[in-house]
Amino acid sequence: VLYFTVDEMTIEFLSRVNPFYLILAVLLHILSLGFWALRIQKMSASLGYQVGLKYCLNLVLANMLVAAVTPSQAGGEPVRVHELYRAGVPVGDATAIVIMERVIDGIVLGAGGAFAMLFLGRYWSSLASGFSGVSILMYAAWVSVTILVLIFVYSVRNPDTLKRVLKRISRWIDRRWHLRRLEHLLGTIDREVDNFNRGLAEFVSHGKSGLVWGFFFTTLYWLSEFVIASMLLLGLGQQPYFIESFVVQLAIAVIMMIPLTPGGSGVAELSATSFYSLFVPSSIVGIFVLLWRLIIYYLNIFLGLLPSLSIVRREFLARARRQR
Repeated sequence: VLYFTVDEMTIEFLSRVNPFYLILAVLLHILSLGFWALRIQKMSASLGYQVGLKYCLNLVLANMLVAAVTPSQAGGEPVRVHELYRAGVPVGDATAIVIMERVIDGIVLGAGGAFAMLFLGRYWSSLASGFSGVSILMYAAWVSVTILVLIFVYSVRNPDTLKRVLKRISRWIDRRWHLRRLEHLLGTIDREVDNFNRGLAEFVSHGKSGLVWGFFFTTLYWLSEFVIASMLLLGLGQQPYFIESFVVQLAIAVIMMIPLTPGGSGVAELSATSFYSLFVPSSIVGIFVLLWRLIIYYLNIFLGLLPSLSIVRREFLARARRQR
């Protein structure tokens, strides 16, 4: 991206950089992670489990490191389930919380996309015009998110179907890699699917406040993340383009849900460059995309290192004590 966008005008733009807005962009990302931690804490509390905010923040940071190196950031989910389990939340309820997080993300982003298409049609049409590769990928991502939400709803209403699918997958894995404790695994699947559905039922019947808090903090999380790009544009001496940037960030967030590359690397840069080049000078768009990815991707790796090491150390010491 830098190779094709940096020219003599780039130096002039960089001479007008305002570090205040760059620092503000970093702080906004850290604030977003705080909203995520609050979401987990409130959703856990609605099911009767008290998990400290500091513990939830440590959980989120460790999750971000693993998510950064797995397609569609999917590797973060097992980390969150594991850490909630360590905090005293049963596996089924922990899984229900984490999956409900993803579902709420999908609903909020889907609703945001519908809002953009209905009320920001002029901006949307300028970004999604034609049948370019990025626009096709964007629509494919929206369809994928919708299908996944529908599959989730179906599995909740038909838990026996979910059990059969998971058991078939387990037996297929057993035929290839010969699992040592297949029967134990099948029994665990039965038990945890029941726990998972019971956890979802708890959300619907007794944990409605958790869903309300979940939607509230999810909305704050995405709004905070979306504003980062506008702060970077201000820091680089450009107009913030709040509305255009909101539409672009919404499209990129949905595209990155497709499990193509670890942490969405490559896909995010290509999408951001393609969209922002429509209204940001080409001389600065490469630097802008670099700063944006440094904050929302590489900063996650840096922030997640220490929490991840502390979790690994804790698990190592716990295993050593059990072996004694």
